[in-house]
Amino acid sequence: MFSRDNLFFGGIFVLMTTIFMVWGFNYLANNHTLFIIATLFGIFMAFNIGGNDVANSFGTSVGAKTLTVKQALMIASIFELGGAMLAGAAVTDTIRKGIVDISAMDFDPMLFVFVMMGSLLSAGTWLLYASRKGYPVSTTHAIVGGILGGSIALGYVTMQAGESVFGLVHWDQITKIAISWVVSPILGGMASYGIYWYLKRNILDYNDAVEAHMNSIKEQLSALKASHNEETATSEEKAAYQNQVHELNRLKKKQNAFYALRTHAPIAAAFGTAMIAGMLLFKGLKNAHLGLDDTQIFVLLAVLSTLMYGVVYAIIKVMHKDTPHKATMRVFSMLQVLTASSFAFSHGANDIANAIGPFAAIIDILATGQINAESPVPVIAMATFGVALVAGLWFIGKEVIDTVGSRITEIFPVTGFAAELGATLVILLATKMGIPVSSTHILVGAIIGIGMLNRNANWALMRPIAMAWIITLPASAIMAALFFFILKIVFGY
Repeated sequence: MFSRDNLFFGGIFVLMTTIFMVWGFNYLANNHTLFIIATLFGIFMAFNIGGNDVANSFGTSVGAKTLTVKQALMIASIFELGGAMLAGAAVTDTIRKGIVDISAMDFDPMLFVFVMMGSLLSAGTWLLYASRKGYPVSTTHAIVGGILGGSIALGYVTMQAGESVFGLVHWDQITKIAISWVVSPILGGMASYGIYWYLKRNILDYNDAVEAHMNSIKEQLSALKASHNEETATSEEKAAYQNQVHELNRLKKKQNAFYALRTHAPIAAAFGTAMIAGMLLFKGLKNAHLGLDDTQIFVLLAVLSTLMYGVVYAIIKVMHKDTPHKATMRVFSMLQVLTASSFAFSHGANDIANAIGPFAAIIDILATGQINAESPVPVIAMATFGVALVAGLWFIGKEVIDTVGSRITEIFPVTGFAAELGATLVILLATKMGIPVSSTHILVGAIIGIGMLNRNANWALMRPIAMAWIITLPASAIMAALFFFILKIVFGY
């Protein structure tokens, strides 16, 4: 518990939180008590996003033994914080996802502060429970449920008699979220199934056949040597023996053990690079405003893919001292680090908004006294919440990592790469088409797709996970409404 690593990461977490608290006291002229409580709730939410969402993203890499938990943490630290700081939104929508129309309500803006505080606390609480159980769930659904429940509670205390607050709920958005419960894992499973089928058929099965052939040759050579007597054999028998040895050795050399890996792994790497770079450019860096049109982006993707094809081909060319199986695992371990890193960057750039969005709305109201359509996000807040993400991964992410990395199905570098690439493909297509999907559900579905092809999926575990997906939104909503009323009473509103 009090290991050197725990003390180090815990110390950084506490130090950054303290610095942010000091900044907030200077930034706000009053409402310091509310600011402290809201900060604790917001950091609590970010901490639990790290323990669930970030852990979920790195589960396949850790499960495949490509990365240790500590290595995953270091990569997460760099890419999560990098995504948040470099590509995170400078402003965030006050009312995320347009779940409830509050424009028709007339209320004190401070009540909306309680809505957002209750949302952060409820979503964080649900994520903490799910993380302790090892269930990967959607943090977006959790915060949306929190805002929905808090807003309904707000409407209950502000609407006039005869008016229904449920009429203010954008049920079309709720319907899209419900559909994503089914669509996201199915699409993820289909994509990873197809990718892994290609890799298994063209590389893994070929490797198995090659190694079986090599072993057969070795057995034939051993049998020949055992039956051949150099002293008693005639010159004809010696010549026949040498011809057989020569022929078997010739076949052994002719059999190109690395043909499949050299042919198909660079293709997989090039395709993966295109998907990863596309996700970063279209999703991870969407707030960076790079000024690139679609044509320029596609040209850039082609250049990067070609470069990766050449790099992977060159690496395989110098790996002939390894067995085909060992070389394959090494190549796809490297590729899996690439996919995991891109996931972390995109996550830091986008999903950190699930914690920073409501919090930015809170401090904007505390500073201005009114609700604005958009709220500025201070850089120090983004950095603090990014540190909280990493701390959450370190302290409470191990259960989710274990679930995603080994309990749903067996993961090794090739299957881990296929799952992450399949999830990346679906997220990229959904982003371009404007389809609301859950990255968590997609990745879990992708892992199930691998398990289906290998016929070792843990369907018994998927039942409670699927139930947790369904419960996430209503559970967060109910808790947020309860927390709203508690905060309202405590602060005398």
